[in-house]
Amino acid sequence: MQSFRLNNGINLPAIGYGTWQAADEILEVALNEALETGYRHIDTAAAYFNEQVIGKVLHEWISSGKVTREELFITTKLPFHANRERSVEKYLLQSLEKLKLDYVDLYLIHAPFGLIEGDEFFPKDKNGKVIMDPDTDHETLWKGMEAQVDAGRTKAIGLSNFNIKQMEAILSSARIPPAALQSELHLHFQQKEIVEFCKSKNIQVISYSSLGTPGTMKSFGKNIPSILEDEEVQKISHKHNKTPAQIILRFLVQKHIAVIPKSTNPKRIRENFEITDFKLDKNDLEKLTSLDKGLKGQLLLFHDHFPGIEKHPQYPYPL
Repeated sequence: MQSFRLNNGINLPAIGYGTWQAADEILEVALNEALETGYRHIDTAAAYFNEQVIGKVLHEWISSGKVTREELFITTKLPFHANRERSVEKYLLQSLEKLKLDYVDLYLIHAPFGLIEGDEFFPKDKNGKVIMDPDTDHETLWKGMEAQVDAGRTKAIGLSNFNIKQMEAILSSARIPPAALQSELHLHFQQKEIVEFCKSKNIQVISYSSLGTPGTMKSFGKNIPSILEDEEVQKISHKHNKTPAQIILRFLVQKHIAVIPKSTNPKRIRENFEITDFKLDKNDLEKLTSLDKGLKGQLLLFHDHFPGIEKHPQYPYPL
């Protein structure tokens, strides 16, 4: 398994298993399949509401001796409504209890904006708009994240969905620099500026929605052409006798970007993992790089799903 070394010296497997929008029995079966295939990097979040299922499967694998804890790389994330220093420990402890683990390998701030803390993960007012905490302070929040490394509850800490300006603010006062940034990144939204910035700061980029999440877009009522059906992707797929998904994932990994594709289909789970036995050539890379659409290619906009969040002072995307 190819891996990337994080800035704290630990290795992140280049290919992980994503679990967003997967839960209950379906996820349990799929995660067992992923582990049997060889995945050791598992990505989840408190906001995915599936940590308990993942914890059950991991506990079975570890207790049976099929895998050791040290062989696994587990990522989870601080929920949106916990984006304040005093809340970090509480929610990481909750995640650890559900995951049946003593520590995670990577703990991320899920988003740069905060919501009010209460019984709901995504609190909304009577008009259906999310109730924001406009006082989100990244520098003090990061101190709460650093304290979790000190306490041994996570080996590394990082960010998700942050922009360059927000990352610079954290780096300016960080005692422990962010080890990784997880962000939407695929052929149509290659985030070249952010990738270069992270490279210059030794922050590992992890791509989510690497394949364009065609199923997710459809469920959100968006009829967007699938990246997998792109003509250039199809040509390169035939050239290498690989699936379009394998071509796209290989492209990202060759660019030193980790991937966490999600599937519950056993065949695709295996195919997504099998991308290390071939290499894209210079011509392939140039053609795939040319498919970038910049901001027009972005699919997952928080303000589409959390009305009103675009007014938060820390909303990361241009409107």
